[in-house]
Amino acid sequence: QVQLVESGGGLVQSGGSLRLSCAGSGRTFSVVRMGWFRQAPGKERVFVAGITWSAGNTYYADSVKGRFTISGDNAKKTVYLQMNGLKPEDTAVYYCAAASTTTRPYDYWGQGTQVTVSS
Repeated sequence: QVQLVESGGGLVQSGGSLRLSCAGSGRTFSVVRMGWFRQAPGKERVFVAGITWSAGNTYYADSVKGRFTISGDNAKKTVYLQMNGLKPEDTAVYYCAAASTTTRPYDYWGQGTQVTVSS
């Protein structure tokens, strides 16, 4: 099993920045990619950004391109999400996820961290 713990959420004004962190523990040697998802009130959980460790490729939802940056430390199985230019519509619970394959759905999930952007 892999355990994921997020941190860094909070309340920020529109246009501000936050940096989320996610630390993995347990059988992290099996993890080949990690990502961030978010779920706004009354909506489904959606993909935000992802990173594959082997090639260092990064992926973003269109809604966050140019504003959010995912990065990480493969050795530590830690992933970050730098969020700049935050908007009220970015308000959501942000979840860290990890996968043991590059194609199948994410296997492991964190508990989530709340991000609230005030207008």
